[in-house]
Amino acid sequence: MPLSAPTRPDDSIARLLTALKPASDEIKAPPRKKLHWEYKEKAQLYLFMQGEVSVLRATDGLVIASAYDPHLFGLAEALQPLHCHSLRVETESTILRVDAQKAQQIFDQQNLWRDVSITLSYFTSYLFYRDDLVVQQRTYSVIRNHLLEMIQLPLETRLRTSILEYIQERTHLSRSSVLNVISSLKTGKYLEIKRGSYLISMGELPEKV
Repeated sequence: MPLSAPTRPDDSIARLLTALKPASDEIKAPPRKKLHWEYKEKAQLYLFMQGEVSVLRATDGLVIASAYDPHLFGLAEALQPLHCHSLRVETESTILRVDAQKAQQIFDQQNLWRDVSITLSYFTSYLFYRDDLVVQQRTYSVIRNHLLEMIQLPLETRLRTSILEYIQERTHLSRSSVLNVISSLKTGKYLEIKRGSYLISMGELPEKV
């Protein structure tokens, strides 16, 4: 039984974004652009306000997570600059940037380190959750877990990314492995798919196929 996704700390994230917004600058970032953790040799935090952005593993470009709701990125990088992941803008988005040192001063002044800790704990828990989706799982289980994740997205978002693309960006599964499972589930009428392999609706998926 896979782990449940951690609960997003909306209140903490909202307080951090509200505090940092006056000190931030909006940036122009077209779709598919990658964002760097430093600007003019200074560490940066990114305030993601709306749109879609993905977190990519630096070694191979694997998508670790995607954000569709307001979020704050760069907290861990500002404290431990490992550069082991990067951000990629997926759609036209509203993104603000703030100097990490300035952000830390704001956290001190407004006593926001508790919210920083809660947000970082969420990130850590999400990494454990994601590993549980893919590590040492059978191929079908990995695909099933990602379908369950994908159906939670708004239909508009699902119509931008095919099932194949969504799963392959997040796993090392082959094209044929993914398509074989999708075909079996579609034949069993578990999935309603628009031409081009876009997920429209989904019934209760079997534990095994």
